[in-house]
Amino acid sequence: MSGVLIGRAAELAELTAALERAAAGSAGAVLVSGDAGVGKSHLVSALTRAARAQGRAVLVGQCAELGESMPYLPLADALWTAAQPGAPEADEVRAALDARPVLKGLLPDGDGGPSAASELGQQQLFGAVLGLLGELGRDRPVLLVLEDLHWADRSTRHLLTFLCRVLQRERVCLVGTYRSDDLHRRHPLRPVVAELLRLPNVTGVEVPAFGPGETAEYLAELSRGAAPVTLDVVERVHRRSEGNPFYAGELYSAEPELRDAKAELPSGLADLLLSRVERLSDGGQRVVRVAAVAGRRVDDELVRRVSGLDEAAVGEALREVVSHQLLVPYGIGYTFRHALLREAVYADLLPGERIRLHADFARRLAGLPDGTRGSAAELAHHSLAAHDLPAAFAASVRAGREADRLGAPAEAFEHYERALELWEAVPEPEEAAGTDRTRLSLTAAQASARAGEVRRAAHRLRRLLDVSDTADVPLRSVIREHYAEYLLDLDELDEARVIAREAVAMLPADPPTHDLAWAHATYARTLVYTDPDGEMPGMAEKAVESARAAGARGAEAALLVTLGVYRESREADSGVAELFARARDIADAGGSPQTALRARYQYARTKFDRGDLTGAAAAADEGVRFALDNGVGWSMFGIGMRTLQYLVRYTTGDWAAARGIADGFPLQVVRPHEAQVSAYALFIEVAQQSPVVDERLRWIAPLWQEDLLANYIGRGLAAENALWRNDPQTALDHVGNIADPVYSEGASFLRIAATGLWAHAELAARARAAGDDEAVRRAAEAADDLMRRVRRSVAFTFDARPRTWLGLEGHAWVSRAEAERRRVDGVHDVELWRKTAELFTYGDPDGGFVYEVARSRWRLAEALAENGDREEAATQWRSAMAIAERLDAKPLLAALRDLGARARLRAPRTAPAFSGPLAALTGREREVLKLVAEGHNNREIAAALFISPKTASVHVSNILAKLNVTSRTQAAAVAHREGI
Repeated sequence: MSGVLIGRAAELAELTAALERAAAGSAGAVLVSGDAGVGKSHLVSALTRAARAQGRAVLVGQCAELGESMPYLPLADALWTAAQPGAPEADEVRAALDARPVLKGLLPDGDGGPSAASELGQQQLFGAVLGLLGELGRDRPVLLVLEDLHWADRSTRHLLTFLCRVLQRERVCLVGTYRSDDLHRRHPLRPVVAELLRLPNVTGVEVPAFGPGETAEYLAELSRGAAPVTLDVVERVHRRSEGNPFYAGELYSAEPELRDAKAELPSGLADLLLSRVERLSDGGQRVVRVAAVAGRRVDDELVRRVSGLDEAAVGEALREVVSHQLLVPYGIGYTFRHALLREAVYADLLPGERIRLHADFARRLAGLPDGTRGSAAELAHHSLAAHDLPAAFAASVRAGREADRLGAPAEAFEHYERALELWEAVPEPEEAAGTDRTRLSLTAAQASARAGEVRRAAHRLRRLLDVSDTADVPLRSVIREHYAEYLLDLDELDEARVIAREAVAMLPADPPTHDLAWAHATYARTLVYTDPDGEMPGMAEKAVESARAAGARGAEAALLVTLGVYRESREADSGVAELFARARDIADAGGSPQTALRARYQYARTKFDRGDLTGAAAAADEGVRFALDNGVGWSMFGIGMRTLQYLVRYTTGDWAAARGIADGFPLQVVRPHEAQVSAYALFIEVAQQSPVVDERLRWIAPLWQEDLLANYIGRGLAAENALWRNDPQTALDHVGNIADPVYSEGASFLRIAATGLWAHAELAARARAAGDDEAVRRAAEAADDLMRRVRRSVAFTFDARPRTWLGLEGHAWVSRAEAERRRVDGVHDVELWRKTAELFTYGDPDGGFVYEVARSRWRLAEALAENGDREEAATQWRSAMAIAERLDAKPLLAALRDLGARARLRAPRTAPAFSGPLAALTGREREVLKLVAEGHNNREIAAALFISPKTASVHVSNILAKLNVTSRTQAAAVAHREGI
């Protein structure tokens, strides 16, 4: 059919709007669903034509019905097609690919990609895709179309999820199509779609069936140039097709049947489709069958070799098939006009014919050079379908290794798993695989872990412990080392420590080996937080020397990082920053990017914890650059570097830069680790009372119980937000729900404890004003409990070992907690607040933790005013005001202005003019009258305005006289009537 679009105006408008939003800098995705044949591809084609006409960059890729065989197939298809000479985007795409070898490895002519399986392989590839789309989008908006996602491999589904989550301000619109009628309850795409449609930047467009009028318009378009379509034909076609455009077109194309209104139409869609094929010559039918077995795009040479036709016959047959619109040109080959047609032809093949054709494809693929992109996966697919188990086995092993190199661990595992299933069914499997069964099982487990299936990987290795007794000792040790690593990731620390110790004990200490170095590295990790026999750091120091002697640079660097973390928590070692820097340099030299990133994170964090904010900023910036340059900005430590970069700017008071970093943090989150990242943005949003605070908390709250750090940060800041809104009880509810030992007993708890004590101080002040002694006592007891936990956190680590180093910020929070505890008793302790303010400066009166310095000086000014030192109170108040105004810290500014008015710390301003009874009152008397109207007694008025109760009593008497009233109640009525 022509490019005319019928009955899809609303759907096209939604797609166009999404593309326009992307062009304006608001990236998004649209998932287009509908039954097979309903016109999803036709709709998307209209969008791509319009986009190209507007000068947009357009990349289109298709999935194929090859199971989980070929990772990233639609992405590779989109990049390969866009990079072909003559394509509008060819120069841009080729340049972007040349700068990203990990993506070039996806292409048929590419030789890039990781040289071996790597923990960061998939993350690097995802980062490279994000970088490529962002780079293309800088020049012009990008439309990326991924068709037939119901056939997508697992890695493509992961990539789709990643892009939908992280694309934000890039000028990129992603459109995916899938068959909704294929998404049965257990279909792997079903939960992905459900999850993505919860995101605000992802919309769904469902393509409905035609109504009768649209079917009539569609058939009229098909019959253009021929006899008009009768109403009877329209009614019969619409009824039989149920409004499905593809089905309607096929019914209408069965012209002899339709001309005879009494003739029976074919009973099903498959019969209709095959009737089209049966009209072809023998050569044409042979070509269509070959294309159906190929499963996706075919070219002239492929058809010639597999069909057995000579070049002239193939050319004639292809012209015939294309003229009948069964195959259509696509890129440098041909593809079926519709997938339903391919499915019908493939299903109609006789079993023997199908097997022979698959075998022909397998022979052709076996002759390709080793390393040809995707050939091993396709060879495994065709060999298995041809019942050639030895070929399928060897190809599955090769395909697994290729998928590993491409950063597709999920597909690698599937291929290895298939090979292991075939192990007993093929002769001499070790020779064909180039490895033994135990090693291949270990490789499969490693791929499973890299794909995020750590529990499944651990389960496989647990079984290997029992069946590997006949294996050589180094292999048995390696199995235990990886098993311990996975147990660590699953927080099964005790078993991990036992297994890791076994891995070390199996290997001789001399000569040093790589296996021993990594066994030591994993064992050291198990001892960082639980070291019952006191083996660290002596064991780790010896292991570092052994790793160096073995030339295991990655293990040496990993050991140094672990040793640094241990020393920092237990030995107050001031040289840990240098240790982390040394580990970073060794990891860089040894080509271990994951360890290098981990070392960079610890180096920057240590600088930050020790108050070297300039050094921390430089280290965090360099670490983020390293993560982004290596395409791992969204890995665990990549995210850690970015949140640390944000925290450094938040601390130094460079909030404009911090907000720029937080722009990359998600708002609407559905996964625990996303909630964790999102929560960091609350530090500034709460301090500035941003209108987005409530929305962010609504998204994070359902995930608090699933992520400890998200719970700690999110609830801590939710508590602070409640306090700024004068809701101390809600604040305490949040504090009480931060219950994990790591955060409720460790040094991290200090900030939360100080917030809780602030809340208790507010409740105690209210109770004291109301004369509720019992409530005051309860607040004091709860505050004492918090202080006991603070002192325990200061004295011991969470595993009950004495704490040797707390950090500058930790000491400042302890002082804040002590000062707030005194406020619970109604005492504003000048020296405690002075100490707190000084500790938060980190030794730099004009620097340090700028916002907390201002908050501490606010309380210090309040304490000084209450104790009669108005001159210094005014100095501290002005300092806090200057910071709060620069940071636009709205709630702190409001509190300072209130304090300035009550304590008369600010420069006097011209009083507003009053008429009526209030005109006779002084400014101070109006302040007293306002408190009288709120129900305060003289003692409370004195405390609020930092005056003596006697002075307050004199003011009240003067007010009664000037207002010509006889009671406080009458004075309050005047105040309410006059609006103060």
